Amino acid sequence: MIDLARGAIVESLGSFSVFIGLGVTTLVLFGTTLFLSNNKSTKSNLIGSAHGGQSTVDKVDELDKEKYPGGHLAIYFGSQTGTAQIFAKQIATEAGSHGFCARILDLQDVVDNEDSASIDAMKQSSGDLDNDGALIRATLTHPKYQDEDSKRSKAIFFMATYGEGEPTDNAQQFVEVMKGKSGIDNIYMIESSSEALGAARNETLLKDVDYAVFGLGNKQYEHYNNMSRFMDAALGKCGATRVADLGLGDDDDDLEGDFENWKDNVFWPMLTAKYMKDAKLAKPKNMTALPSCPYVVEYVKNGNEPMSLDLIQNSARHYAQAVDCPVTMKRELRDPSDPGSTLHMEIDVSKHMDTNKYVTADNLGILSKNEGHTVQSVAEALGYDLNRYFNLLPNPDHEKSCKHSLPFPTPCTIRDCLERYCDLTGPPRRSDLKQLSSYARTEIDRKALLRMSSKEGKAEYKEKIVEAHISIADIVTRLCPSIVCPLEHFIMVCPRLQPRYYTISSSSSAHPTTIHITLAVLEEEKKDGSKFTGVCSGYLAGTKSGDMVRAFVRESTFRLPKKVERPVIMIGPGTGIAPMRATLQERSYGRKNEVPHGKNILYFGCKDRSMDYIYREELETFQKEGTLDELHLAFSREQSEKVYVQHLLAKRAKETWQLIHEEKASVYVCGAVKMGADVDHALQDIVSEQGEMSREKAKAYLNTMQSSGRFVQELWA
Repeated sequence: MIDLARGAIVESLGSFSVFIGLGVTTLVLFGTTLFLSNNKSTKSNLIGSAHGGQSTVDKVDELDKEKYPGGHLAIYFGSQTGTAQIFAKQIATEAGSHGFCARILDLQDVVDNEDSASIDAMKQSSGDLDNDGALIRATLTHPKYQDEDSKRSKAIFFMATYGEGEPTDNAQQFVEVMKGKSGIDNIYMIESSSEALGAARNETLLKDVDYAVFGLGNKQYEHYNNMSRFMDAALGKCGATRVADLGLGDDDDDLEGDFENWKDNVFWPMLTAKYMKDAKLAKPKNMTALPSCPYVVEYVKNGNEPMSLDLIQNSARHYAQAVDCPVTMKRELRDPSDPGSTLHMEIDVSKHMDTNKYVTADNLGILSKNEGHTVQSVAEALGYDLNRYFNLLPNPDHEKSCKHSLPFPTPCTIRDCLERYCDLTGPPRRSDLKQLSSYARTEIDRKALLRMSSKEGKAEYKEKIVEAHISIADIVTRLCPSIVCPLEHFIMVCPRLQPRYYTISSSSSAHPTTIHITLAVLEEEKKDGSKFTGVCSGYLAGTKSGDMVRAFVRESTFRLPKKVERPVIMIGPGTGIAPMRATLQERSYGRKNEVPHGKNILYFGCKDRSMDYIYREELETFQKEGTLDELHLAFSREQSEKVYVQHLLAKRAKETWQLIHEEKASVYVCGAVKMGADVDHALQDIVSEQGEMSREKAKAYLNTMQSSGRFVQELWA
């Protein structure tokens, strides 16, 4: 959900805030030194500072105005997969060279701020502030980070949009507060009309904040870049001053390129013109050392010493939440004649009901592992001892270190680090290549990495890295073997291995201690003839009954109607059937226990009924017992003209309108983004034609259904 960045410099601003949703760190220095710390007092001091209350305001040294004539710059991020955080880090890395002292904050930390003194001070200075208002101001407008003369704050917000226009997990609470303060109650009606925006409930809350927003989105989704648009509008409604046009990045095209274009042509020029004026920057020192690193590695004898989670980033809390659960069943759902693979898996959570208790159609997060031979080859190439234990600590000398700054829990072995926390097999971003160039000892390797990381090298990067499925492991082990990278620096450069979320395909009533998931295994042939396999689907495909997988439950947007007598229309082709299977199991269970339910209508599609009609027997059983009232099947390859679920839906326009409008049916859609967009358009046609209203009103009708939970889409690109 990302738009094109439009450049504009707004006059006379004292402080600046920007939201950005996607991130990559950029390093430009070249060298091979190794920094290790075995100082126990350093560790205790770091942990002690993190325990000093959940404050978003650290001890602030007097600003070196010669080094930072532009003053303080706060960088906030709302990120689901880590990209917004990477972009935030890139801005922070570049800030010093532009004359600004930057700090990075997770949006969850803003609402978790427990600095009671600052919050109380805000209440006293602005008599009419409630707790939420004081909480926001305590971070965004703290006097320690304001410009001395203007008494204003500068901030950047990186906002990623998750799913169908929703906030990321770490931004949810902040967004709820901003909805209340801005008067924008419906995030799906931001631009419809001035009336839809409503009257701001606190027009002066952020009157001393200057802001800019960069959004991360994907144009395949209906609500493209919805969160960045919302945040831009909400900040303005609360009195903040926008100093740069909203930047929008499109992950369906070139998100990193959109970010670079906005950063280089809009953001930094605006910031420099506004805050630097005639200031001259001090010349950088020591251009031959390694890039500055926010971490320190401390080697320890074993992993018995626990570390407080206060040091871990909020976006990494799932590492501590996940537990090892045994696989109890795995079976292939497709016919042997189909070259593809779709698996049904069952995972036993009976020993972890305190943390993994689920509700029907919730999500299951799986923490996959890199293959052993990949981990071994990377360790050998970089000279790491896989069996050695270490603690990762914030670097006290790093300018941008802050609380909750560590990417995963330690102590652990280097094997665990590379196996569980580092994305060794995904394609590196261009900014990752630029960082890696700092550690290449030969000119040929360094120049190759810099060339493909440049704007001019985008085509080469796409061909030789993305399309060829080249990973960081490939680069350090065989393509650029001169790279020498200390462990803490590799942790900084290498992206995190992200959890993969699967919509649970079982009913929590029928299977309270077992979680079912349905997954397609991703396999593609690489240009060199070798096989590329999806990290998580390949990992799960390689498990057998009795193997442990690390998993955790996350709440989803799928919820059955509270009024059980109301109908449900389910549209889920392919593996999108997962939450529909769970829903049917739930209603079947209720029916057998004399709990009445409304009509259940399912639209399912696949290529050919003889090849990939998954769960066929179960669906036919649901029909026979009376749980499934209507089953509409689209087999796209069984006739000359392809037929998809949206075509079947359009043929039943009158019946669908009756269900939606008169019987107040809920509509659930799960599957690929393209299918979701086609279904959405088909529903708009149905509502417009059958309801005799304009296309715009039909879209607003569905948006209202969506905001009330009656129209739910869970889609993936």
